[in-house]
Amino acid sequence: MTLVMIVSFCILMVLAVPVGYALIIAAGLGVLFNGYVPLSVVAQQVYDQTQSFPMLALPFFMLAGTLMLGGELGRQLLELASRAMQRWRGGPLSTTVVSSVVFGGVSGSAVANASALGSVLIPWQKKHGFPPALCAANNATSAVIDVLIPPSIPMILYALISGVSVGDLFISGIVPGLIMAASFVFVCWYVSVRRGYAIEAVKIRKRELARLALQSFPAILLPILIIIFLRSGLATPTEVSVLSVVYSLLLSILFYRDLTWKRFCENMVEAGVATGVVMLVIMGSAAVGWVLTFDQAPQHMAEWVSTHISSPIVIILMMNLIMLVVGMPLDMPPAILLLGPIFVPLADSIGLDRVQLGLMMVINLGIGLYTPPIGTTLFISSSIAKAPLGTTTNELWPYFGMAMLLLLAVSFVPALTIY
Repeated sequence: MTLVMIVSFCILMVLAVPVGYALIIAAGLGVLFNGYVPLSVVAQQVYDQTQSFPMLALPFFMLAGTLMLGGELGRQLLELASRAMQRWRGGPLSTTVVSSVVFGGVSGSAVANASALGSVLIPWQKKHGFPPALCAANNATSAVIDVLIPPSIPMILYALISGVSVGDLFISGIVPGLIMAASFVFVCWYVSVRRGYAIEAVKIRKRELARLALQSFPAILLPILIIIFLRSGLATPTEVSVLSVVYSLLLSILFYRDLTWKRFCENMVEAGVATGVVMLVIMGSAAVGWVLTFDQAPQHMAEWVSTHISSPIVIILMMNLIMLVVGMPLDMPPAILLLGPIFVPLADSIGLDRVQLGLMMVINLGIGLYTPPIGTTLFISSSIAKAPLGTTTNELWPYFGMAMLLLLAVSFVPALTIY
């Protein structure tokens, strides 16, 4: 049953069937092949997944992000990052990296980050003389920092299938996220020095920077408040997501005073569409997960690996390789929902911490977002920059190397995932 489902899913992906539909159809074909399980099981699993209370955190966090980034606050954050980094060598490129860190605290989605930042910063960077392909590569890779900074949508999905605390995952992603940002800033500096890109002589007033920092501080404070509420037990992740929406509304109405009824409706529609796309994948993954559980595929795989491979180091490298390959054609939500039930028992069998596995999975699948042949942020960024995909891919290598070094460090240095 599992083999039929996997083969069917691969064929549907080759035929360019949307991932959510492909998951549901593949699960249905697997059940039909069994012959003893009623097809209604697929519908039941698809429906049951929508009744999860923790799942409500997804639409509310997405709505909070669209409310905060859709108005004056988003402009202030970009202005702060650009002013702070502009005088450094490669500063315009580094602005994207720093903005990804800041925007990660209110967005939670790498794809949304790549679209929002790329449409504003890439044309600005091109005007400063940076090649379009380099701007696209910088934007595509920096957007992935978003999924490590709380609140992270992929981390919430992993928490749902692994049983670990969302708060623990959020905290464990902060240090790797900052390390990735620092390494990408170094790449921006190194490339600019090596190619001789000039430093822009712009006088920046400290008073102006202080004003921008003060106006942006409420948004920067949001991820800190989320961590405090989750770690102290004052609220569940779902309750925190609702509080984030209330916080965003109050900021837009009382502090920035830029929320109109038209923009509110647009933000609601945007968050609703994004939630619908993710939820369809989650529903399909629930049906696939049931088939895998029914066939005991995760347990069989864990037993086979533990029997034939004795070294935990080799097992961890094997998991990373599988995640990297799977992350190339699949987006993060379906990849997490498919690989999570298989790798969690395997990690337990070798004593790998589940939170550490979650960080490995998020970083690895995040790398897949800008890795050909189907890199979502890579395509988005190349399209915005109007750069050939092949040229953009050539500019990825320094960023890719830094991300792989961080992945290896997280995989084998548990101290980096302290929570």
